Parts: sequence; C-alpha cells; structure tokens
Amino acid sequence: DALLFYQEPYKLVEATLSDPLDDYKKAVASIVEEYFSTGDVEVAASDLRELGASQYHPYFIKRLISMAMDRHDKEKEMASVLLSSLYADVITPAQIRDGFVILLESTDDLAVDILDAVDVLALFVARAVVDEILPPAFLPRAKKTIPEASKGFQVLLTAEKSYLSAPHHAELVERRWGGSTRTTVEEVKKKIANLLREYVESGYAVEACRSIRELGVTFFHHEVVKRALVLAMEMQTAEPLISKLLKEASEEGLISPSQMTKGFARLAESLDDLALDIPSAKPLFHSILSKATSEGWLDASFSNTSGEDGQPRAEDAKLKRYKEEVVTVIHEYFNSDDIPELIRSLVDLGLPEYNPIFLKRLITLAMDRKNREKEMASVLLSALHIEIFSTEDIVDGFVMLLESAEDTALDILDASNELALFLARAVIDDVLAPLNLEEIGGQLPPNCSGTETVKMARSLITARHAGERLLRCWGGGTGWAVEDAKDKIMKLLEEYESSGGVGEACQCIRDLGMPFFNHEVVKKALIMAMEKKNDKMLDLLQECFNEGLITINQMTKGFTRIKEGLDDLALDIPNAEEKYAFYVEYAQKKGWLQASF
Repeated sequence: DALLFYQEPYKLVEATLSDPLDDYKKAVASIVEEYFSTGDVEVAASDLRELGASQYHPYFIKRLISMAMDRHDKEKEMASVLLSSLYADVITPAQIRDGFVILLESTDDLAVDILDAVDVLALFVARAVVDEILPPAFLPRAKKTIPEASKGFQVLLTAEKSYLSAPHHAELVERRWGGSTRTTVEEVKKKIANLLREYVESGYAVEACRSIRELGVTFFHHEVVKRALVLAMEMQTAEPLISKLLKEASEEGLISPSQMTKGFARLAESLDDLALDIPSAKPLFHSILSKATSEGWLDASFSNTSGEDGQPRAEDAKLKRYKEEVVTVIHEYFNSDDIPELIRSLVDLGLPEYNPIFLKRLITLAMDRKNREKEMASVLLSALHIEIFSTEDIVDGFVMLLESAEDTALDILDASNELALFLARAVIDDVLAPLNLEEIGGQLPPNCSGTETVKMARSLITARHAGERLLRCWGGGTGWAVEDAKDKIMKLLEEYESSGGVGEACQCIRDLGMPFFNHEVVKKALIMAMEKKNDKMLDLLQECFNEGLITINQMTKGFTRIKEGLDDLALDIPNAEEKYAFYVEYAQKKGWLQASF
C-alpha cells in the first residue's frame, strides 16, 4: 500500500505505509527466539505485554507453535509452558482458541515444510486441553468449522483418538516432550498440593514461603493461590492458616499482585462447579475475598468486578440457599437410592417454582459421575414426573440445561451426547412426549449448541430398537440394563431355592453391581416365597441385611412394591395378603424396615 502526502507545496512524494500486523509478527518472532534462548517466561510475558496490540495475540500463538514445531522437543515443551503461563494473564481464553483455529487452518501449509506437522500439532492441541487452556469442547466445535478434507481436520482426529482417548492420557501427554529432565506443569501442581498440605499440618508459613520460592515458577503462582483457596474451603479449620500464608507471600513480594488476582479469578470462574462438592463454597469464597481486599493482599478492584455486591436481593438469597440444599439432597440420593426420601425432602423445601433448577442440578451432577448415577437420575425423573413435577417443569429444566450446555462442556468432555441421551431416555420413559422436543428446541436462543443436542435426541428415538437401546443406555460394558438385571435376579433366586447356597446367592447379588435396584431382589424373593410356600427366602434376605448388601431403604422399597401389587398377586396366590402380613411382621421384628413403614 502507498500513502501520498505533500512535502513541498507543489511536489508529491510516495511513502510506504507499514502494516501493523506485519510489524507485530516480526516483533513476536524476535520475542519467541529470545525465549527459546533464555527460557525466561517472565521476560517473554513482559515483552508481549509491552508490545501491546493485544488484538493480534492469536497470531502470537500461531507463531510460537509453528516455530516450536520445527525445533527439538525442548522448544516444544517450552512453548507449552509459556502458553500455560500467559493464559488469562496476558492472553485471553478466546485468543488462545482463535490462535489454535488459525493454526488448524494453516496445517496444510505447515505440512509442506514439517513432515510430521499433523502429529506434532495434534500433540500441541492435546497438551493445551490437558493443561486446561483449551476446553475439551474445542475439538468438536472446531470440527464443524475446519474442512473434513484438510490436514487441520486430521489434527483434531489425531488429538482426540491418539492422545486424549488413551488410558492415563494426561500423564503421557505431559511427559511426551519433557521426559524426566524437565518439570512438567502436572508435577508442579503436585508439588504445590504437597507443600500446602504440609503447611496446614505444620503451620510454618516461613517454610511454606521458602518451598514456594524453590519451585522457581513465579509465572505459575496463580496455581498456588487457587489451590490454597480450594483447600481453605475443603478444610474450613485451615482457612485462617491459608489466609495468613497468602498475606505473607503477598507482603514479601513472593506472589505478585497480578498472580494473586489471577488465582482468585480462576477460582471465581469455577465456583459453580466447586459448589457441587462443597455446598458452602460461595459464601466461603466471598468471606476470604472480603478479608483479602480489606487487609490489602488482593487488589480491591477485584471485588468490584467479581459481581458480588455483598448484599444479594432476598430472591437471590432464597435461590442460592435452594441450590445449596438440593445439591446435598441429590448427593444423599446417589448414596441411598431412596426416592421417597428425596421426594419428601423436595416437598419440605416448599419451592415447586424451582423444580426446573432441581432437574438441571440433578442431570449436571449425574453427568459428572458414573453410569450408575446417570441411570439413577433417569429413574428419578420418572418418579418425580409421576409424583410432583409437571411436564412444564421437565421441559423448562431441559431448556435451562441446553442453554448452559457450552459451560457444562468445559468440564464434561461428552456433554452434548450425554444430554441427548438424557432427553431421548426421558421420551422413552414417557416423562416427555416426542412433541416436547420440538417445544424445547423452539425455546432455545439462536445459534445455541443445544439445538444440535435436541436433533441428536430426535434421531436417537427414531432409530431401530430405540426403546431397548435407550433403556440400556447407561449400562455400558459393565453395568446391566434393568431388563437384564431382572432376568439375572430370577435365575439367582431359582438357583438358591434349589441349591440353598446363601453365600453364593449373596455374591451373585453383589456381582450385579446395582445396589440401587436391590428392591427388585426383595420383591422377587417374597413373591417366590409366597408361590413356593417356602420361607427359605427369608434366610437369604436376612443374610443380605446382615452383610449390608440390602439396605433398609431397599428393603422398605421392595415391601412397598409388593403392597402396591397385592390385588394382582391375590389373583394367582389366594393367600397373598395373609403371607404378606406375616412377612411384614417378621421383617419389623428383624429391623429390616423403616419405622415409618
């Protein structure tokens, strides 16, 4: 480009106009070269900050990684470490994502000079996910924008299948370039966790500060702050010690103001998830935040931008309390599998207007657990729909889930697929009608990723054998689908009835791996006892109770189910009511049943 300007009244002179992006690229190439020579993260961060032009930072990521790709493992490891240290402090998460997209779009060009470009770049992507600077959801989203025929698409497939799906993938990816000669980010995290635990046990702040200094990772001190805050929430008795340590580290200049702020900011971003495991996480965080700003070891501007005015409205406080209480209720349900107790707890809370929020919390918690809890969540939805939830509550809850699907996907790798399964399973269980899926899709905002999830659910319920498959969707390779479990329970009871091996029958029940379904064992055992006119089954139930294999909740649930079906049973077993009354009296004497039964 050329710029024309007057130097003399009548004489035109041509001058070249420099491109600011070209100038930026030249400057960052120099910064990267110097960093590869010195290994000084802080100088690189400072130089990049002073360079300004932050709108071009995605190109810094492209230049850093493309230069490292053509060098040794040492430089590749250094590039990953630098990205981790710049994340959220100098370069925003969005810029990191944009930088990797630019790299993926350039893979075909990079492969001309770097033969193994696809594999190396795939490893950089995987490493960024492991180091938590790219969300796992980056891969499926990027696949939608990168052409399938390109090498960039191959990079995404390789990162997903070769690196991020392997057993112990985090450790393998962390050590791929470092071996045993360099301290990896994961090792630093372990050292930080250990020194904080030792400090809480000993209370020696001077020793802890020395250990932090010896780590030699000043650019990573935000991790010390974040982990210290989490520890203070997990062990509330340790909070005064943690506050003392962070205050001293700040006053000594050991942890810089920017690293302190970054640590608090990172924790603030994950507070909602932390509150799932530590219900009081938010009030504890704001209590520490208030102390930190008042004592001067955290910049006061942080609390002004953290969205907490210290005086929440009454409605907000009520909702906050509700969220905290239902997390506890859901955790208890996952432990006890006691649906009647959970329903009682919800009724006692007396806030039916928040039913959609309960559904959102239930499924979010289940998604981060094993198939057992996912199955329990689906079973619970059926019960809630029969007992206290309207179809509108269920629809609104799923809309809320899908609207926040992108946030959920940051922590749960397969969030979109799992949400689709929950939706489809709800249709198969008659909790939702197929038309409700249209209703849910229509309520989502434009360009919401949840729309794809609804489409996926629709295709799941129209597939061949959809009902059978979806009833087994949480079975996986190790769990039994409900129908399989029923068959196995009948077989083990028949074998016990003929052979009488109590120990073997108990082991078979244990091997089912479905403690939340043991009420079916109780029900089937009692029916068999009525039919065979043989009370031998009571011995088995007694042994199961003694071993803690069948809980009081499951026993009570099994007896309740018999009671509900007594009229039908009496058609085949004339003295069913009489036998049932005898079994109830026996069970109460033995302490099998809840006092309220």
